[in-house]
Amino acid sequence: MSIKMLRFFFVCDILITVFFGGACMSDKKVIITSDSTCDLGAEIIEKFNIGIMPLGVTLGDKSYRDGVDITADDIYAYYDETKVLPKTSAINIAEATDFFQKFVDDGFSVVHFTISSEMSGTYRNCSLAAEEFDDVYVVDTHNLSTGGGLLVLKAVDMANEGFSAKEIAEKITDYVPCVDASFVIDNLEYLHKGGRCSAVAALGANLLKLKPCITVKNGKMGVEKKYRGKYVDTLKEYVKDRIGDYSDISLERVFVTHAGCDPEVVDTIVALVKETAPFAELNVTRAGCTISSHCGANTLGVLFIRKSPIA
Repeated sequence: MSIKMLRFFFVCDILITVFFGGACMSDKKVIITSDSTCDLGAEIIEKFNIGIMPLGVTLGDKSYRDGVDITADDIYAYYDETKVLPKTSAINIAEATDFFQKFVDDGFSVVHFTISSEMSGTYRNCSLAAEEFDDVYVVDTHNLSTGGGLLVLKAVDMANEGFSAKEIAEKITDYVPCVDASFVIDNLEYLHKGGRCSAVAALGANLLKLKPCITVKNGKMGVEKKYRGKYVDTLKEYVKDRIGDYSDISLERVFVTHAGCDPEVVDTIVALVKETAPFAELNVTRAGCTISSHCGANTLGVLFIRKSPIA
């Protein structure tokens, strides 16, 4: 090869690096994975080839895998019959290692998302498992349900743009404090049975027809506001409160996620969200077993990402 040709290829290599950001383009295949609490639904999971790590669910003396061999409706039926809530369990280190291994063996680098470390030991165990691999990165969503799902899809976007797994894991942290995740709960029975509110509080809320709005901040759940009235009416008020004039909301995508609400109620809220703000993408998903076992059927939330961190 002539010296002129060598110089030509050298200059081309420099130009590609400068104009296409050689440092942010990955030669290795990247796969985005999450534990089952992301609640993205089968259609989205399949469309974007998202790997799902199912958390454990125990009913009586039988163990199941969230979304694999048990559904939220199975949990509701079991509770109606026994008045006993299932037990949910974090992923252990061996399970996480096996999960990551199959993707690494197939030549992937992995960015894995977990439910908030404040709510489960899953993040810790997955992080320990990831230490066995060179290119597996674990992200603490500091959230739950499609609050984490929003981050998963943001990571999918980055992977499609050519970012490496390491870059995605680093950049996604900027969005974690911007996720606006909240739910309105119709009945406190499941929260009470799960030890998350007192019997007095549950009785008082039910007698007064109070519907608490649960928000996630800094990885923890808390009651931000209590609505009163019929469930569908409180949800309408809730949507207006959360979205407001939408000036600080990223209108890229929004989730309406519920735990088994009446379809007419869901349709009403979906229509209201569309009327209230011009989101480019609106997804409706059903909460999985882990989330549903803590909140009960009549729970619905509208989740999105804000432009700035939530105070």
